[in-house]
Amino acid sequence: MARVQGVSIVAVLPIPSPAARRPRGSPARTFLSGALLLAVATLLGGCNMIVMNPAGDVAVQQRNLIIASTALMLLVILPVIALTFLFAWRYRASNTEATYDPDWHHSTQLEVVIWTVPLLIILALGAMTWVSTHTLDPFKPLTRLAPNKPVPADVKPMTVEVVALDWKWLFIYPELGVASLNEMAAPANVPITFKITSSSVWNTFYVPALAGMIYAMPGMQTPLHAVMNKEGEFQGLSAHYSGSGFSRMTFGFRSLSREGFDEWVAKAKASAAVLDRDAYLKLEKPSEAVPIQHFGTVENGLYAAILGMCVAPGQMCVGEMHHIDRAGGAGRESEANRERLDYDNRRAWSGHEAPGATFPASGRAPRSTVQPEGMMPRDQDKSRGGVNEPKTEPDQGQGNALPGADRAPAPAQLNNQPTERHPH
Repeated sequence: MARVQGVSIVAVLPIPSPAARRPRGSPARTFLSGALLLAVATLLGGCNMIVMNPAGDVAVQQRNLIIASTALMLLVILPVIALTFLFAWRYRASNTEATYDPDWHHSTQLEVVIWTVPLLIILALGAMTWVSTHTLDPFKPLTRLAPNKPVPADVKPMTVEVVALDWKWLFIYPELGVASLNEMAAPANVPITFKITSSSVWNTFYVPALAGMIYAMPGMQTPLHAVMNKEGEFQGLSAHYSGSGFSRMTFGFRSLSREGFDEWVAKAKASAAVLDRDAYLKLEKPSEAVPIQHFGTVENGLYAAILGMCVAPGQMCVGEMHHIDRAGGAGRESEANRERLDYDNRRAWSGHEAPGATFPASGRAPRSTVQPEGMMPRDQDKSRGGVNEPKTEPDQGQGNALPGADRAPAPAQLNNQPTERHPH
């Protein structure tokens, strides 16, 4: 500031912008940043996205479906994103050459494009979904081993019975008489028929390189047909949360040559371990990170008992329960049958319940006296202290036949005849 004849003069100096004040990076720093990005890209390039690089024909078809459906959807997504940036740039406030038309409200050509293109894509996706749903039906036996390679007429699929345990996988080969824990082997280019069930809770059987995931449910059997076309070591896992050991519930899938698979079977047969009911009940106890085991002998009918949820002595099989239902009920014997059907409580009785089990499945007293919504005591339960209990007393005229009886009376509700003929 200067003073000239009593007038103050202020000199205004230009203020540098933040970008100008910011120190520029040295060439060495720029080089290091680029090298770091290149190293990260190289490491990511070494990752094997197994879902997009499978080894089985079913998984390959599923991969192709993912790519095709994604490409179809990108036909809408990419233009929308590009036009968003284009409009933001073209009609920015500083662009005085852009046409400003506040009264514009309709364009027939634009409406045709906006509605026709998505509609065609939806029709294409619907057709792809319909065809692939039937082609890749897991219940449907395979008709091909690979593209342009049908299943030979003389090739018999290999059957593998799969049991999801807490927290491990049991594989039974009924045609070979062997079993394995946390490891499965199969010859390449041979169809596999899986029969999948669970011992306790819902789970999912998933080998990403082989086929899609599928549920394993107690008391039910889920089939899955697949084939592995490449030899190698792959990983299978549980893709459905099933408790504290869920994250370690994995197994190895070995796709071998015919000679290699024969050697694997011979190694399993050489094992002195026997998979009978007692051994299974020990395996059924919750455990984590169990090492691979082979069983040279498998008890006949074990998988059927697992599927029927009646491996433990005294348990009623699901098939027996169905027979009782078809016969009209067990009558007065239903009180005893109820105890035989308490599958969830047997672990608590033996002291081997799964961590995190909740009331009433665990048999433990609840942590709170407040009952959950929808579990308020009924009027007929108030005499028992407000506890909901199933009714076990038979109704008047209810049948009382057991599964072994030659003839069972019909339930009472089927014996009710109308007193008058309906006028119509």
